[in-house]
Amino acid sequence: MTIIAFPPIETADEDGLLAIGGDLEPESLLLAYKSGIFPWPINEDILAWFAPPVRAVVFLKDLHISRSLKRELKRGCFETTMDTAFHHVISRCAEVTNRGDQDATWIIPEMLEAYTKLYELGIAHSFEAYFDGELAGGIYGVRLGRFFVAESSFYRKTNASKVAMVALTEYLQQEEITWFDCQAITPFSKSFGATEIPRAEFMKLLAEALSQPKA
Repeated sequence: MTIIAFPPIETADEDGLLAIGGDLEPESLLLAYKSGIFPWPINEDILAWFAPPVRAVVFLKDLHISRSLKRELKRGCFETTMDTAFHHVISRCAEVTNRGDQDATWIIPEMLEAYTKLYELGIAHSFEAYFDGELAGGIYGVRLGRFFVAESSFYRKTNASKVAMVALTEYLQQEEITWFDCQAITPFSKSFGATEIPRAEFMKLLAEALSQPKA
């Protein structure tokens, strides 16, 4: 059954856990994102919803692209595309490969199915990096108005996910989107200049972004 309301985000615990249960229907996911909440399954049996006290975001005016990545881009070895292989990108993101100490993934089959539905509705998007004609890396996320949240990325060749991230930021700049949500700081997001802001500040930015029409 579609979720019709979430608890107030201020009731989330210190780790950001707000609620357990519900479903992943498109309407439920859209309500969550518009409310500053995101799903993060604990395992295949427990669907959890989070609204952490601090949120990781990248302000594009502060976007950092390392010198080594700039050299990689200049070499032009990768071809980038948008929305040409969404299912392949999210499926690769669901694999454990290249996830450091992680021995599991939160992108359970139900999540994969749910975000594929969002893609079919034109709400979820993927950015791909190809090397020698093969999908080498990618990133996917969700867009609502001028709000974008980057969900997950993968790579099978060094720098491929970073090249896909650059493609994402170029798209956002073209769409006059000035920042995007990373949810939590990771070495990957931090390398692009991600910073943490209080939940209240995030909610103000979110409300403003949702109130603006697409460019």
